[in-house]
Amino acid sequence: MRIAVFASGNGSNFQALADYLSKKGLEASIDWLFCDQPEAYVLKRATALSVPADCFSPKEFDSKKEYEEAILHKLKEKKIDLIVLAGYMRIIGPVLLENYDKRIINIHPSLLPAFPGLHGIRDAFEAGVKETGVTIHYIDQGVDTGPIIRQEKVRIEQEDTFDSLEGKIHRVEHRIYPEVISEIIENGGYLK
Repeated sequence: MRIAVFASGNGSNFQALADYLSKKGLEASIDWLFCDQPEAYVLKRATALSVPADCFSPKEFDSKKEYEEAILHKLKEKKIDLIVLAGYMRIIGPVLLENYDKRIINIHPSLLPAFPGLHGIRDAFEAGVKETGVTIHYIDQGVDTGPIIRQEKVRIEQEDTFDSLEGKIHRVEHRIYPEVISEIIENGGYLK
């Protein structure tokens, strides 16, 4: 299975997935990294791992449709089977959704449907809830609304700070995202 990872930042989930795939010997590889931020550290990670990467901004295109068509062209050129969103901070539009239906997955740092959007960890922490977690889901036309594949709870202890909670969330993400992707690979590309 040929995987593309879309990321916008540090790339710690990209790194965790790459490390997992290299250790497990699965019939899968990360064949392309797409990034929308030219200064993102994930591009350095891709270079270090010899993963081909491209970075272009929507500002370079006249419309979101043209932007996604350029991405789709690269996906088809590289014969990508599965798109893994790993801190990609853009909403996936109709061009990619129609061509990769049920083949785009995302990880979100909360127990959806609670705390959707950009600041799931901070929103949960500031709300004073006793638990939050991590959700892996398929992408649909909404924001953090697609069918849920897996969730794992993370307890928020009284002594937790925002930083300690963020660390706990990231540790869970780095463990379960590769596990779910491995299950998708073993099931031929889709989990119900």
